[in-house]
Amino acid sequence: MVYLKRVYWALLKGAASLTLLIASSYSLAENARISVSDSHGEPLPNAVVEVYFPHSASRDTSVKHIYQRDAAFQPEVLAIPVNSQVAFPNEDTTRHHVYSFSPAKTFDLNLYLRETPPPIRFETPGVVVLGCNIHDHMQAFIVVSDAPFFATTDNSGQVSLPSLPPGEHRVRVWHQRLHDSQQRWWEGEIGSTEALSVPLELRTTPKPPKQLSPLQQRFKEAT
Repeated sequence: MVYLKRVYWALLKGAASLTLLIASSYSLAENARISVSDSHGEPLPNAVVEVYFPHSASRDTSVKHIYQRDAAFQPEVLAIPVNSQVAFPNEDTTRHHVYSFSPAKTFDLNLYLRETPPPIRFETPGVVVLGCNIHDHMQAFIVVSDAPFFATTDNSGQVSLPSLPPGEHRVRVWHQRLHDSQQRWWEGEIGSTEALSVPLELRTTPKPPKQLSPLQQRFKEAT
């Protein structure tokens, strides 16, 4: 009986050690994060984070979508790898005219309603600013990335990183309000085992509330 008790306690100790080992391994396996905030410490969603490191995995270049709903682009910010295609379905009852004059991609999708134009391919890295010729308040951004890792911050202003090789790695962060040109990036570095907090000084003014001009209102009512 004494022998059985010793075996029982040994098994319990082994289980406790195993539990501690699993918990320790889990904490070590948690990915580092990059947190993006404004100069007041408020988290910034929809910031695009790029991290550059040696990497050769294939990239998802399937067709993505930016919808037109309630006279707005959804999503407002889309990050894609180079050579991806984006389609622009119109789910409103009014026509839209999507365009961009950005150096990374210039295109023009003339007035259309339900007949979604063919998707546009984005071959050059950079920030593509979208507008609508009918609704001046409509704006969205496509960030075309050649980085091995990129992501858009969540509502808490954070992205979770993959496992990084040892050493320091280049980081770039973009947000639509960093500069009036909307082409400015914050640049820095991150180590393979550290977290990074990025406070951004936002220099552009917030967008005005959506308001249709009399001409746009008449056009909306006519269509």
